[in-house]
Amino acid sequence: MKRLYLQLKNHGLYCTMLQKQTLFMKSKIRLSVMRKISVLIFALVLSAQGISQEETRYLTLEDAIAIAKEESPDALAAKHKFRSKYWEYNTFKATYRPKLNLDATLPNLEKSIQSIRQDDGSYIFGSSESAFSSTNMELSQKIGFTGGEVFLRSGIERLDQFYGDSTVTSYRTNPVNIGLQQPLFDFVPYKWDKKIEPLKYKEAKQSYIESMEQVALKTTNLFFDVLLAQMQHKINKINQANNDTLYEIAKGRYNIGTIAENELLQLELQLLKSNAAVEESKLDLENKLFQLKSFLKFPEETSVELVPPKEVPRFDVGAQQAVRQARDNQSKALAFERRLMEANRDVNKARKQNRFSAEIQAVYGLTQKALDFTDAYNDPSDQQRLSVGISVPIIDGGLAKGKIRMAESNRELVRSEVEQDRIDFRQEVYLQVMQFNMQDNQLRIAAKSDTVARKRYNVTKQRYMIGKISITELNIAQEEKDNAQLGYIRALYDYWRNYYQLRKQTLYNFRDNQEIQVNPEELLEK
Repeated sequence: MKRLYLQLKNHGLYCTMLQKQTLFMKSKIRLSVMRKISVLIFALVLSAQGISQEETRYLTLEDAIAIAKEESPDALAAKHKFRSKYWEYNTFKATYRPKLNLDATLPNLEKSIQSIRQDDGSYIFGSSESAFSSTNMELSQKIGFTGGEVFLRSGIERLDQFYGDSTVTSYRTNPVNIGLQQPLFDFVPYKWDKKIEPLKYKEAKQSYIESMEQVALKTTNLFFDVLLAQMQHKINKINQANNDTLYEIAKGRYNIGTIAENELLQLELQLLKSNAAVEESKLDLENKLFQLKSFLKFPEETSVELVPPKEVPRFDVGAQQAVRQARDNQSKALAFERRLMEANRDVNKARKQNRFSAEIQAVYGLTQKALDFTDAYNDPSDQQRLSVGISVPIIDGGLAKGKIRMAESNRELVRSEVEQDRIDFRQEVYLQVMQFNMQDNQLRIAAKSDTVARKRYNVTKQRYMIGKISITELNIAQEEKDNAQLGYIRALYDYWRNYYQLRKQTLYNFRDNQEIQVNPEELLEK
């Protein structure tokens, strides 16, 4: 009994010393906190007196994405790329619209020595001076489905010839000329362009939307990189404070002989590691923040604090629906159809060219000549011109046949590639859907693991404080707690990354059940 009494007495003495040691450390921590508060108050006072204070911006993921779609270099590049495609499509349409041209020569002066006919019919060399002026207006229209062109022309010419002190002026008019230029048996680009060009324009629109979703995806990556760095730095600072407290307590225990020197050294080493980790995580955080602010075009002096997403949308995506939306919306799917059309066009072009070809040119109109302007339009005469030209290769050394075989071989290659690309395309969408659908459960597991790991660490820490467990168990609990905290942020990261990846692949907003669209006119105005 006496022995038991001494053990209890010693244990009580130990607990009393431990309590005193703990109270001492708490008072020391309070003093340190008070000093930090004093420094902070002093800094605020100085700021109020005129010293500039950094602007702090609190950013959610949605805010960062909205800013990136307006300000980021990637968004601006995508916008200008779409504008280029827009004007390329409008240029194609303008090619087949009516055109009105005015040509004029005002005037063409000429002075030369040439043969001049005499009254008796003989010729002598003499000086000749003349001025020639003309004005012609033409309205033309391409005939797309035939590859020809019709035109309507009207013009007037004036010739002034100078002979010493006299001038002879004459006029020639073409009040109206109607003409046709029509190739026969030739390759007609319009038949293919009217199918391919609208498809290319739609492909450009969908590609722009994909670029915007890629901007959202890149912003998500940068956002969570910073968020993970912030969380890691916060964890490291908390661990640093905890390790400092534990080390001070351990020194007290070591002084009364309740722990071995090895355990004290292990705690000191843990504190040194935590000090180094704080410095490293701070540098990593600053680097990640710089990348995010640079992408969002924030001023360098802006202080940014990220707000983690508190809620995530809960919904499942059907694989068949996702594949259907991707097939209808994505630029890659439109490119499959365009590539096949272009391959068929090239075969048709190779067959039409380097073969028998012909062209008809026909003009009918009115013309008149006169020495006076008022008579130049009186009683005009008919004017007709008709020409038919043909081109027939007699011997080409197999050039035409070779080009046709090359085009046909390339078409088969494109067909094979498109077929394989379509299979890969569907598989990518299926995998993306499966990966997204499992993220909700992964997020729940990560959140629960974070809660459990925090509780376990707090219990383990209290048990270590009263000497029930070793430092090794405490270190393990701390590591698990840190990993669980970071694991939850990574689970959030995976969810939103897969969410925007799925949007990019399908160009469909499954949360609101609507297609992601863009108004081209708005892009041209900005």
